[in-house]
Amino acid sequence: MKREVIETADGSNTIYIPEMSENYHSYHGALQEAQHVFIKNGLQLFKEKKEVHIFEMGFGTGLNALLSMVEGNRVNQKIFYTGIEAFPLEMEIIQKIGYESFVDNEFNKSFKEMHLSKWDQKHTFSDTFSFEKIHAKIQDYAVLEDTKDLVYFDAFGPRAQEEIWGISILEKMHRILKPGGVFVTYCAKGQVKRDLKSLGFELEILEGPPGKREMTRAIKSRHIS
Repeated sequence: MKREVIETADGSNTIYIPEMSENYHSYHGALQEAQHVFIKNGLQLFKEKKEVHIFEMGFGTGLNALLSMVEGNRVNQKIFYTGIEAFPLEMEIIQKIGYESFVDNEFNKSFKEMHLSKWDQKHTFSDTFSFEKIHAKIQDYAVLEDTKDLVYFDAFGPRAQEEIWGISILEKMHRILKPGGVFVTYCAKGQVKRDLKSLGFELEILEGPPGKREMTRAIKSRHIS
């Protein structure tokens, strides 16, 4: 599958897939979108916790993991990060994207190691950031229930990957979260919101990142009966 590195409106890069007519991030600003959706409206909700366990659906470029590592270091919070990815990117593409230029130099080595590290193994990069990447399709991944505080759901949009947004996958996200855990995504599609609600999530429809009117945050309020 062909992948092209393109610049977005905030000066950061993303990847465009012509075959799917889909970007990895918003063309209005890759960095702005990730910071707004996953850090500001996700991770920062847990700023009073000493440690946070995060699961990312769609590790992709590693941008969300990088920003989470930076945030954890900033507030001296331990981040335990698990990302799942079925179709890993080549290191050549990661280098072309150049996300390390947007953070302090102290994080550059760890960001590179994220992509070069072995799959399906746990790695510790600092006192505040531990990391594991799973090479699998989410459909084949057996989740451990009530283990995560926060889910970053950053798969391609429903138009491109409708099956990833189906209720069976969202139900896995419900199970993996601890009671009171948070699911956050850039997507605000009506069917996705209805399915999340039916699973026992309490929905919050928030202002979206630049170029998008809304985003979705959902809090696990009960187990499925």
